[in-house]
Amino acid sequence: MRNLSIMLTPTISFFCIFFLLYHITVDSSTPYRYIAADNILVDCGSSSKSTGNDDRDWIGDIGSKFFPSEEDNLKSNTFQVPKEGVVNKAPFTTARISYSEFTYVFPVTDGPKFVRLHFHPASYSGYEGSKDFFTVKSGSFTLLRNFSASVLAGSLQEKSFFKEFCISVEKKLNLTFIPFSTDFYAFINGIEIVSMPKNLYYSSQEGQSEEKVPVYVGQFTPFYIDYTRALEMVCRLNVGGGLIRPTEDTGFFRKWSPDTEYYKSQGIIPINASFTPNYSKIMNYTAPDIIYWSTMSQGKNKDKNLQSNLTWELPVDLGFYYLVRLHFCEIDTGISYAGERRFGIYIDYQTAEADADVMSWTHEKRYTPIYKDYVVMMKNKGVDGEKQQIFSIDLHPRSDSLARDAFLNGMEVFKLSDSDGNLAGPNEILPSLPAAPTTKESKTKKTIFIAIGSGVGFLVVLTSVCCMVLWKLSKSRRYGSYHPLSKYWCWGDPYKGKSARTKASSLPDEVCRNFSLDDIRIATNNFNEELIIGRGGFGNVYKGLIDDGTMAVAIKRLNPESRQGAREFKTEIEMLSQLRHGHLVSLIGYSNDGGEMVLVYEYMPNGTLSEHLFNTKNDPLTWKQRLDICIGAASGLHYLHTCMKNPVIHRDVKATNILLDDKMGAKVSDFGLSKMGLNQTAVSTVVKGTLGYLDPDYARRNQVTDKSDVYSFGVVLFEVLCGRKALDQKFGQEQLHLANWARKCIEKGTIYEIIDPYLKGKIAPECFKVFVEVAENCVRDQGIERPTMNDVMERLEFALELQQNADATQEEINPRGDFTYQEVLSFRASGRTTGARAGAPQHNNNVYNIGPVVESDTSYPSLDSESVTVTSRDVFTENSNITT
Repeated sequence: MRNLSIMLTPTISFFCIFFLLYHITVDSSTPYRYIAADNILVDCGSSSKSTGNDDRDWIGDIGSKFFPSEEDNLKSNTFQVPKEGVVNKAPFTTARISYSEFTYVFPVTDGPKFVRLHFHPASYSGYEGSKDFFTVKSGSFTLLRNFSASVLAGSLQEKSFFKEFCISVEKKLNLTFIPFSTDFYAFINGIEIVSMPKNLYYSSQEGQSEEKVPVYVGQFTPFYIDYTRALEMVCRLNVGGGLIRPTEDTGFFRKWSPDTEYYKSQGIIPINASFTPNYSKIMNYTAPDIIYWSTMSQGKNKDKNLQSNLTWELPVDLGFYYLVRLHFCEIDTGISYAGERRFGIYIDYQTAEADADVMSWTHEKRYTPIYKDYVVMMKNKGVDGEKQQIFSIDLHPRSDSLARDAFLNGMEVFKLSDSDGNLAGPNEILPSLPAAPTTKESKTKKTIFIAIGSGVGFLVVLTSVCCMVLWKLSKSRRYGSYHPLSKYWCWGDPYKGKSARTKASSLPDEVCRNFSLDDIRIATNNFNEELIIGRGGFGNVYKGLIDDGTMAVAIKRLNPESRQGAREFKTEIEMLSQLRHGHLVSLIGYSNDGGEMVLVYEYMPNGTLSEHLFNTKNDPLTWKQRLDICIGAASGLHYLHTCMKNPVIHRDVKATNILLDDKMGAKVSDFGLSKMGLNQTAVSTVVKGTLGYLDPDYARRNQVTDKSDVYSFGVVLFEVLCGRKALDQKFGQEQLHLANWARKCIEKGTIYEIIDPYLKGKIAPECFKVFVEVAENCVRDQGIERPTMNDVMERLEFALELQQNADATQEEINPRGDFTYQEVLSFRASGRTTGARAGAPQHNNNVYNIGPVVESDTSYPSLDSESVTVTSRDVFTENSNITT
């Protein structure tokens, strides 16, 4: 026996060691690093436990403690998902559906949770597929509103999908499903609830390290995400890698998608490696190891890297804050020290990180994961009716770093709920309710009601008008002075009493009226929405009537709830009170009464130039009309540049800021961003402008001159010629930026191929050559190579003269007016206009800025004061859309 025990001892020892090593290996390779206190999977509409596609067990809600037997809940129904040729597993085999509101109640531990709602829209028996419009609420949070799973599934081209949210709760979590009306139904296939650590995505001012708190982009201050907010996952990407399934996550069952749908750069090859990450900077459950095994990098071509970016784009809803988490892990063995690979991070065309250095963040430790969080507010950039916007995340290498390269491993983007607890974005499609039955009795009652209402309304209006007349007369006696020449009553100074008086406080009464808020309310019928003719981030523009209804005006009202725009408001008044020209929109007056900021302009009945060029319902502008409009706008800008001792630089010249009067005459508008320049000298200033029109020279050097307006006007000239927007995503990356693309076409001799099809055969070749030459010179990369606005105006007048002469000659040959001009083949713009520097080098590179901030509405000057700052070391490229 003793010999036997001696023989067994090494064997048992070896077996124990093997068993221990096996379990260590298994434990180290398993993706589960976090054990969730709550891990609930509910298969809605089912009465039994079933296994899902990922081999997790789902429990049925029928008879469960999660679905209380309340009266409203009893009105819900359960259905099997129709067979569609594909074998489904839980939770997509059954559904709970109801025309009435129903609620789930989940007893859970305190703290933040992942809440995932799983949907499989199908033709359920007795339920019309297009009638699934409903709202989902959780406590004080609105997760979805007027939501249609079938519509979203159609747009995603997916049979099933899920919506993920993060919500912090105490003791229980309620989920209530509310149909749009009794004619529509709500439904759900599966509900998933998983606990998370307190500080995985949330942050508090106490007990949170500064480096883990998100940075507020544009403000560069901490942005704490506390438990009063809910989050909605917008995207979770494995950059440069493949799909990571929920069971491969770190215990949270998150799905990490490939970034191919969102990645917009060209020719970049992902890098892959396999290693054990060193989790010394973040918790090991932050993201799965696989995230850090793949990365997207620009490569080794340093010069080419400086002319491009790593760019990801995704559509987001406007009016919400967004949390952007970027995951990094340095895996390049060629990078050993801090400072070797440095790059800028830009979110929504703003600088989020001017000098990102992963090796510096990780104390020069390779294979060390780390993440950086940023919060950005997605505001309306002035596009009328816009509800969504493309959200861009760009990484650009710094020219002063050794590698001149940028990289990224993973990305997460979340929408944050607003102050009302709302996460629901605007709905593009809303269900139409059935018309209410109309009976003879209801018609009679309606007629009586209208008659009584009209009578009472008339008496109220009459009384109000009498009171207003008496009030204005008494006020004029106390404060006003009548100017016989202007026919205007000018009331007190809105800035009176301030210690720092501005020019606005001494506005000439003859040219600028100070309206009371009551005057404005009367003119706009108390800001009646039916009178809105334009919208923007600043607020609305109304068509109004003043002077007893004899004069139509455009009334621009800053959103009372916004604190932005005061500077632009004052700038607009100061500038336009001094500037009077036939091709500048006239400021009639203003109001700074009752906490409101309102500007009153002359009314331009034909709207903006852009409304007649792009996707228009109006008749296309003729070539002569376009030339006249360009000449008028150039005349207005020339006046700005020369009317005073120092030039007035507009800084936001674009097609939406060129308005058209009743005779299609052009007038330049929007002076909220205008700057007083120095004679022949650049002025250092914060970069402001509009995406696609911004002068690259200005953006690089932070120095603005009147030549910056010339560049922007050159972009407008190409818009007029081509009928294409300055920036248009639908034309692809190469043709995205119109000015760049037009210059390339000029270089290749193919510019005639991209002009507005309506203009083909209608432009005289000699006129065409002069026009293209002017436009091409305006958008030259260096400001010193561009003409003055006077040169531009004169050359455009010459182009019009050439067109008129050619038309006259053709009409003599063809009195009926049936003539067509030949295409201009192999045309290349050559030479410079008068304003170009003699002997200046040609610039055919493709590095142009195409940002930054869009600040104005579609018709009248913007009051939005949002701006961005550019440093001299930043580089702007046609691939990046970056401004900082």
